[in-house]
Amino acid sequence: MTDNTTLDLGPQTRVIARLAQGVREEHMAGPTPCPDYTVQGLLGHVLGLTVAFRDAARKDLGGSTDTAPDPAAVPELGASWREELSKVLDELAESWRDPAAWTGMTRAGGIDLPGDVAAAVATDELVIHGWDLARATGQDYDPDPAALRMCHDFLFAAADDPSRGGGIFGPVVPVPSGADLLDRAVGLSGRKPDWRPEH
Repeated sequence: MTDNTTLDLGPQTRVIARLAQGVREEHMAGPTPCPDYTVQGLLGHVLGLTVAFRDAARKDLGGSTDTAPDPAAVPELGASWREELSKVLDELAESWRDPAAWTGMTRAGGIDLPGDVAAAVATDELVIHGWDLARATGQDYDPDPAALRMCHDFLFAAADDPSRGGGIFGPVVPVPSGADLLDRAVGLSGRKPDWRPEH
């Protein structure tokens, strides 16, 4: 981040909440663009990261912010997971509306990082995993434009990082020069913009 501008994550968290409402039971065991996750696993991951980045914004450091993501240990989804996810998404957005969340140091995934960088990572997670969820469940996806721009700029800046490996920071997938901003962000995240579930 290069300035003190903050972003309201509320529009993007509401997109995720709407997508969650469209998930059906038959989707749960299906694949996603994240090879390590089924739809159910992806939802558990999103729930866990939402709690972690909510707490990172609050500088409430502990178990949720100290734990690195592990596909083998995603949170279980309870019977009321949609309501729980919607609640923590709202809390995430509200926490990042505090300008203090964007300053100083915090922690997420067991890594200490500046508040504004944590916000960019959270935005990236919400935008890209929203796309994952939409593609995996056959739903339309229209991310918040400001969140998409922050996500793209974050991924673009990280594209030449030699430490890139698997996961969301897998090898960049080239996209056509005229591709829209979402496809460019998806490619920068290591995903193929034309991904569809196999039938």
